[in-house]
Amino acid sequence: MRAIGIVLAGGNNSRMRELSNKRATAAMPIAGGFRSIDFVLSNMSNSHIQKVAVFTQYNAKSLNEHLNSSKWWDFGRKQGGLYIFTPTTTPENSYWYRGTADAIAQNLSFLKNSHEPYVVIASGDGVYKLDYNKVLEYHIAKKADFTVVTANVEEKDDPSRFGVIKTDADGRVTEFEEKPISATSSQVSAGIYIVRRRLLIELIEKTAEEERYDFVKDILIRYKNIKKIYAYQMTNYWSNISSVDSYFRTNMDFLKKDVRDYFFKEYPDIYSKVEDLPPAKYNTGSVVKNSLVSSGCIINGDVENSVLFKKAFVGNNCVIKNSVILNDVYIGDNTYIENCIVESRDTIRANTKYVGENGEIRIVVEKNERYAL
Repeated sequence: MRAIGIVLAGGNNSRMRELSNKRATAAMPIAGGFRSIDFVLSNMSNSHIQKVAVFTQYNAKSLNEHLNSSKWWDFGRKQGGLYIFTPTTTPENSYWYRGTADAIAQNLSFLKNSHEPYVVIASGDGVYKLDYNKVLEYHIAKKADFTVVTANVEEKDDPSRFGVIKTDADGRVTEFEEKPISATSSQVSAGIYIVRRRLLIELIEKTAEEERYDFVKDILIRYKNIKKIYAYQMTNYWSNISSVDSYFRTNMDFLKKDVRDYFFKEYPDIYSKVEDLPPAKYNTGSVVKNSLVSSGCIINGDVENSVLFKKAFVGNNCVIKNSVILNDVYIGDNTYIENCIVESRDTIRANTKYVGENGEIRIVVEKNERYAL
């Protein structure tokens, strides 16, 4: 493909509440054995983009460990590859990334040293499949300066937490409002953009001179009446996980057969870092219904409508319903968990009860010392 890729994976999000205390949003576990960033990296690889930069910043340890080998997404190559850029102190600059445009500005040499004519910019917190080649063909056909990939969201997804877009009959963006108080359209930006590399360099340099730091507000919205910005409508599954409710709902979506088949049985595939773990073990008396149970799990109790990530242990007489159990959680005997997200490496004491009530998803963070129990 005649493009390089940039993945924006550095931001912190207060809507993730306690879940963002351990990791960046792009490193959030999805569907049992994946991370959020796996989806965008797989899309880049499947679109034959050979050179991809990932910009990390906030709580990046877990994310950087996940990206420590590029072979999982087929980026281990002589030409191109996977590049991880974290904020670096230099004689000219000692700032962390102050925004998405500033992250690109601080690593502008990556763009200048590349030769591909186009750039695909995507956020690391989207769960979707997309062939970026089709977006690029649309971009070229429309002779656009920018192409923004859009998706339609329902009211329960709260369109006001996205960039809300309106277009004319030709698909050109006429209105673009970032995180409005009240959304007047269900068409939102999916956080995926295509632009000519030379134009991006020019605009990034200009915004840096003016001390503007946000890609959406200070480039897309500011230039929407000057540059030709078109919208490419995505019709297949798309979800943004950057709030507790949407993260929970996205994981629950993978309990639906059509969603699982779309991501895991239809070409192209989604790739992730693979760990050498034994298959899940279901001991005598355990009952599992409509759930995703990952490698390394040991189940002794009842699990229903839930997603269990790697190395979870469920004790005797436990009941887990409508919940997401993250990696390496130990759940003691006679525990009841419903409508919860249990943080990774938690130890849940025996004979305890956790229930998310009134439609709220409860986040369980226990700091019990496992080996002191």
